[in-house]
Amino acid sequence: MGKRNKYDYEFRLKCVEAVVKKHHSIGAVAREHGLRRSNLQLWLEFYEFYGKAGLKPFANRHYDLSFKLNVLKAIDMERLSLREACVRFIIPSDSVIVKWKQEYSLNGLSGLTIKARGRPPGENMLPIKRKPRKSAKPLTREQELLLKIEALEAENELLKKLQALAQANKKQKP
Repeated sequence: MGKRNKYDYEFRLKCVEAVVKKHHSIGAVAREHGLRRSNLQLWLEFYEFYGKAGLKPFANRHYDLSFKLNVLKAIDMERLSLREACVRFIIPSDSVIVKWKQEYSLNGLSGLTIKARGRPPGENMLPIKRKPRKSAKPLTREQELLLKIEALEAENELLKKLQALAQANKKQKP
């Protein structure tokens, strides 16, 4: 499941053309369409650098270690702003570069490597406890009472733990 783009290509093109062709101000177009001025400025830079193709939504991209290093080196060596680096290296948001900088300063090269997401595969995984699905038919009186007993037992256990914690705190204070 990919990341949903908030603004589609047609909307971006319409906003950019309002500034470029109709000579509206960036602030006025941003207010009119309810978007941040910085977003519109970035779209304008992509449009100026790459034409209409620069406004097409970005697919979920995975950047390798060498690419990330090249971006960070270019920023340092050429004193690029985050926005300039985004446009030059076709990165959709400067927050991506900020995250790379933080990871690099904290963890070095290992901070820039692609990390596996989600649960690790393996046979040693604990089974997932799932709640039984609720059926469409109404519960019987017996089932309702069993659910009520279960809820009361859980509440009772919680109160016992809370009381034990309170007593432990009293013993530690004097």
